[in-house]
Formats: sequence, structure tokens, C-alpha cells
Amino acid sequence: MTNLAIVYGSDSSEWEVSVRSGQFTASKFDRNLYKVYEIFARFGKWQLLAYWNAEGQRVEMPQDSLPEVDKTDFSVMLDGKKQNFDFVYIMQHGAPGENGQIQGYLEMIGMPFSSCSSFVAATTFDKFSCKSYLRDVPYVKCAKDVFIRKIADADPERWAAELGFPMFIKPTDGGSSFGVTKVKKLEDIMPAVEYAFSEGKSVMAEEAVSGREITCAVYTTPEGPKALPIVEIVPHTEWFDYEAKYNGLSDEICPADLPSHVWDMVQRSSVKIYSRLGCEGLVRVDYILSEKGLYFLEVNTIPGMTSASLVPKMVKAADMDMTDFLTTIIQSKCSSRNL
Repeated sequence: MTNLAIVYGSDSSEWEVSVRSGQFTASKFDRNLYKVYEIFARFGKWQLLAYWNAEGQRVEMPQDSLPEVDKTDFSVMLDGKKQNFDFVYIMQHGAPGENGQIQGYLEMIGMPFSSCSSFVAATTFDKFSCKSYLRDVPYVKCAKDVFIRKIADADPERWAAELGFPMFIKPTDGGSSFGVTKVKKLEDIMPAVEYAFSEGKSVMAEEAVSGREITCAVYTTPEGPKALPIVEIVPHTEWFDYEAKYNGLSDEICPADLPSHVWDMVQRSSVKIYSRLGCEGLVRVDYILSEKGLYFLEVNTIPGMTSASLVPKMVKAADMDMTDFLTTIIQSKCSSRNL
């Protein structure tokens, strides 16, 4: 039986969503194949929060004496014995789970894990960097944008002339819509820039493309990457912000009502993006489907996995069992490393 550690929590504003994703995922692993341990990791303090016993029951550790992870080999002391792990399933939204930091650490100690490599995670986590890999491909379009490293570099007049209104101003390295503002007039640009910098170290302004928001996940199988059914997102708010994502203020239509040729095009494009960026494990690709074509928004290399998240809806629409789906990801990752 494989000793599997699932790591959740993060150093970003997304940490609470990460906990929900991690605990939902932990409850779905095959108990006949994996002995599951839940690691809560935030700001360098990694602790064993709970484990699942042979009877399939979740056993929580005493809150006043949570075992600390030994980072020299990613182990914990449990009942006076050293507990090692065979595989790490990463469910950290934001840093350090999506920006390549934890992947780099696990690579250095030789521990297999579920997601993209440290390089790919770092590349895709930065929205501007990720778009730069896709600007010239024929199967997806990228909205016009500008990039800045510091507030002093913001140029509202030039941005208005180049991008028009409305535009989105966002941190390049974040998720769950933290730090994102839809800007409709010149005087609102600088407050939006300051807000974006409160969540990230670099910022981009991006043309707002009109159209239908859709998303498609791709995952690793022994036969290669495979796309899941497409979801269309119809927010009740003006755009797909935090409230729409996590407080039920959106309709998430799965499978999306799209013509078959559009459906095929989106799935093929998602697999091509997955392969071009060098992704592994499970990722989700977000788009705007416009009259002018399919516009790439971003890649989520650690997509949400709460009971209300998009990927579980896709798995259900594909008539797949979540436990079997997770097993496929883990076993495909292990076989690719000859483990």
C-alpha cells in the first residue's frame, strides 16, 4: 500500500480554498491502494493534520501537538515512529504549490508528486509569462496586454489608448480573482493597480474580450493527455469574481452547450496547450469564446477540487468515478517516472 501525503494550505490568500480542496480530495482516494496523510502547510510550517486509518476513518491529530514535517526527507513522527511517504499529491492553490517552489523541493529530495515540474509550474503561474508561450500559436488567441513590475511604471493614458475600456487589471501571479479589477474608466486604473500589487509582485492590464467564458481540464493518462468535458460559466455578477466562484453566484453548465465542431476545437486546443507548456497531472485551461475566436485566459496547474469546483463537475459529466480518476493521475505520474 502506497503512503500518500496530500499537501494543502498555502502562503497566499487562497489558503482556505486550498484546505477545502485538499480535504475533499483526501476523502476520495482509493483506500485499498493508498494510506492517506493530510499535511497542512502554510508559511513554512508543515504539520500532519490527519490521516485515514484502515477502516476508512479520518483520524485528526491533537491540535496542540501536531507532528511537524521533517523537511530533510519529508517525513513525520507518528506514534513514536518515523513515517515516510511514497508520493505527494499537491493541492496548494497559489504559492508555494502553483509557483514551482514545493515542486522544486520535492524534486531535490527525489519525491514523486502529482503536478507539473517546478519549471513548468513557475512558468504557468505567471499569467504574462504563460501567455508569452502561446502568443504565436494558430489554435488560440491572446488578448492585448501590458506588463509592469512597479506602480511607478503604470501609464493609464497609454493603457486606455492601447487596450480600451473595459480592461482587467490583475496580479500576474495569483488566483481565485484576488487582486483583480474590471476597470471601465481612466480614473479607476491607478486604484486597481495598487490593489493588484497588494496581491502580487507584478501586474498586467489586459483587454477585456467579450464572449462566453468556458473552461476545459486536461489530465495525464497512460495513453497521453486527455481532455475532460467543457464547462460554460455564466456569472450572476458582472464577471467571474470571487463571489461568483465560491459563493454560488454563477451557473456552471456542464457539459457546455456548444456545437460539436467548437467542442472538438476547444478540447484539441486544450490538449495542445497542455503539451506545449509541458504540463503533467491535472490542469484546467480557461478561455473566452468570442466571435473572433478562442481566447486563452490562463492555466490552473492546481485547479480547485472542492465539492462545488469545476473539475469534479467535469469528471461526473464524463461518467467517471472521482476515486478512479485520481488513481489514474497518480499511477500515470508514477509510470512516467518508472516508479
